[in-house]
Amino acid sequence: MRQIPVETSGATVMVAKAPQLKVKDRRTGEIAVDAETGANMMTVDVMFAANDEVEILSIAVPEPGISGELAMGTPVALTGLIARPWENEFNGQKRHGIAFRAVAVTSLVAAASKPKAA
Repeated sequence: MRQIPVETSGATVMVAKAPQLKVKDRRTGEIAVDAETGANMMTVDVMFAANDEVEILSIAVPEPGISGELAMGTPVALTGLIARPWENEFNGQKRHGIAFRAVAVTSLVAAASKPKAA
């Protein structure tokens, strides 16, 4: 399926909901894992503000890509954000949408609070 890179340099991005394990199958409780690394996948909801518009996006990210304290309201950087259109049919009804995935979600508060070397 096509993957579309998402430009984030002109956006303000803040955590809307702290990271949670991504559930692959709600009936069994199976946790989603990254196909390449086997790492657990996490979902981070972020407020994405750009071009005078604000949206809440749910972004899938491998657990090792979560860095810093990601509490609600924390400004973050999104590394390698892509959008992937999807479509499926369930019980005769077609559904479609856009899934977002990033390589990493990094707290900008942690980076700003580190002391600089002299």
